[in-house]
Amino acid sequence: MTTQEPIYKTDALIAENIDAYLEAHQHKTMLRFITCGSVDDGKSTLIGRLLYDSKMIFEDQLAALEADSKRVGTQGQEIDFALLVDGLAAEREQGITIDVAYRFFATEKRKFIVADTPGHEQYTRNMVTGASTADLAVILIDARKGVLTQTRRHSYLVKLLGIRHIVLAVNKMDLVGYDQAAFDKIVADYRQFAQSIGIEEFTAIPISGFKGDNITASSENTPWYSGTALLPHLETVDVDATADQAKPFRMPVQWVNRPNLDFRGFAGLVASGTIQPGDAVRVLPSGKTSTIARIVGLEGDRDLAVAGESVTLTLADEIDCSRGQVIVAAQSPLEVADQFESTIVWMDEHEMVPGRAYWLKIGTQTVSATVHAPKYEVNVNTQEHLATKTLDLNAIGVANVTTDREIPFAPYDENRDLGGFILIDKMTNHTVAAGLIHYALRRAQNIHWQATDIGREHHAGMKHQKPAVLWLTGLSGSGKSTIANIVEKKLARMNRHTFLLDGDNVRHGLNKDLGFTEADRIENIRRVGEVAKLMTDAGLIVITAFISPFRSERDMVRGMMQPGEFIEVFVDTPLEVAERRDVKGLYAKARSGQLKNFTGIDSPYEAPDSAEIRIDTTAMTPEEAADLIIARLIP
Repeated sequence: MTTQEPIYKTDALIAENIDAYLEAHQHKTMLRFITCGSVDDGKSTLIGRLLYDSKMIFEDQLAALEADSKRVGTQGQEIDFALLVDGLAAEREQGITIDVAYRFFATEKRKFIVADTPGHEQYTRNMVTGASTADLAVILIDARKGVLTQTRRHSYLVKLLGIRHIVLAVNKMDLVGYDQAAFDKIVADYRQFAQSIGIEEFTAIPISGFKGDNITASSENTPWYSGTALLPHLETVDVDATADQAKPFRMPVQWVNRPNLDFRGFAGLVASGTIQPGDAVRVLPSGKTSTIARIVGLEGDRDLAVAGESVTLTLADEIDCSRGQVIVAAQSPLEVADQFESTIVWMDEHEMVPGRAYWLKIGTQTVSATVHAPKYEVNVNTQEHLATKTLDLNAIGVANVTTDREIPFAPYDENRDLGGFILIDKMTNHTVAAGLIHYALRRAQNIHWQATDIGREHHAGMKHQKPAVLWLTGLSGSGKSTIANIVEKKLARMNRHTFLLDGDNVRHGLNKDLGFTEADRIENIRRVGEVAKLMTDAGLIVITAFISPFRSERDMVRGMMQPGEFIEVFVDTPLEVAERRDVKGLYAKARSGQLKNFTGIDSPYEAPDSAEIRIDTTAMTPEEAADLIIARLIP
C-alpha cells in the first residue's frame, strides 16, 4: 500500500499539471494574421517553418513532408516547408499558392491562426478573404527583387481593410549573402510607398524562411540587425481584444431560434459592445424597441455577453425581428440608408457593369443592389485617381451603391462586420467584389416616401382589373412588337385599360440619351421597369416589347413588381429565322460591321430559364400567340 502512494501522488500531480496547462491554454490571447506579397516570395515556406519550429508537426507528418520534399519539393534534397501549407495538387505542381490556406499553431505565450494568401494577381480575391478577419499582416518581399506591384497592391488592401499591425519580412536574405545594404534599400523604398498610402508604422525584419534565420530566434548571420525575431514579435504584439467591447452594442441576427411555443430567441454573433438582461435595445431597420429578457449561451442563461461571443437573446416584448436585422443599443442606434459611397475591390474576370443588379451581402442580410459608374479608380502604384467607366479584375475604385431597401450599417472604419460587404452575381452566384462603406449619401437621408390617400388598389378597382406587366422578350425580328400590338387591341376590345411600351419608341424620348453598350442596355431596362411600375400603381395592364437580352435585368424588373404581376413572355425565334425577317436591315448591317453591340451577332442574348409563357413563332401565328397570352392573363 505504501509503495503505491508515490505513484498516486505522481498521477495526481500530472492531472493537476494537465488541468493547469489546459486552463492556461484556454486563456491565451489569439492573433489572427496573414502572409501576403508577390508570387514566390516564400509565404508558404515561412508558415511551414513556423509550424515546424513551434513543434506543431507530428512524426508521421514530418515523414510525409520529407518524402514529398524529395518527390515534388523545390529545395533539392532538403525539406520544402511550403508543402506543409500548399495542399492543392495544382499548387504543388506549380510551386505556388492558389487558395487561402488557414493553419492553427500555438506557443507558450499565444495562439495563432495564420492565413497563407496567394501572390498571383488573379487570386487577389483570396487575399482579401484572408485579410478581412486579420489583426496583423506579414508582407513578404524577396530580397533579390525588392518592392513589386503586387507588394504595393497587397499593402494598399491591408491598409484599406483596417489591419493596424504590419511586419515587413524581407525574405531570402541567404540568397543575397545577408547583405545589410540590400535590406536597408528595400526598407527605405517600402517606407516611401507606405507613407504615401497612410501606413505610418511597420516592423521590418530580415529573414530566411528556408534557412530559419530570424524566425524564432536572432540569427548570427545578421549581426547588424538588433530587432526581435519574427515569432517573438508575433507573440508580443499588442492585440486589444477588448477594443470592440467598448463600442455601442450591435448584433446582427443570424437565426430566429424557435424550439417550442414558449421560446423565441434571436441568435447571432455580438459584433461590438456588451449586453445584459434589462438593457434597452432597438431592432433595425424597423426601429421598434424592447428590453433584453434573457441571454442564453451553450451552458444556459448568462448575466453578460460581449463582442466576439455567439449568444441567443430573448426580448421582453413580442416585436418583429428576423434574420438580417440588427439588434442595437436603444440609445446608440446605427444609421439606416439605401445609398452609400463605397470602395469597391473588383474580383471577377468579367468587368463590373454599372447599373446591373447584384446581391449585396452585409452582416447577415442579403439585398439587391446596383453599383453606379465609378467616381474613380485608384492606381495602387502612384495613388493617382484615374477616370474610368467600369472596374476590371483586381481594380480598386470608389463608387456609389444603391440597395433596394434601407439597411442598417456602420462605416467600415468603425465596424468591419457592419461596414464591409460582398457583391454576388445573381446568375452565376460568384462573389464578384468586396466593398467597404464610407458613408450614406446625403440624398438618401433627405428623401422620404410620401404617403398618399389614393393607392394602387383604388386605382385598379376603378378600372375593374388587376394590374400586370406583360414583358415580351426575344431577338430583334422575333415578332415581339407585332404580338404586343395585337394583344393590346384585343384587350382594348375587352374594355381593359392598357399601355404599350415599345423598345424603339421609348428611345425617341425617355431613353434617347442611351446607346447600345451593355451598361446602356441595363439602364434602358431599368428606366422602363420604373415606368412600368408607376403604370401598375395606376392600375394599368402594361405591355412591353423589348429585346432585354440579360436575365439579371429582367429579374430586376420582376423584383420591382408586386408578386404575380410580372408575366415574362419569351418570344422564342431562332436566330436564322429572325435574320430572314430582317425588315429593318439591322442584321445585315451588324454582319458587315456597321452596327456594333447588336444582340445575337456581337452581343449575347440570355434566354429565360423559366418564363411564364413561351411563344414558338415557328409553330403559331401572331394571332394565336396573342390569344395564348390573354388566356394566361385573364383565365
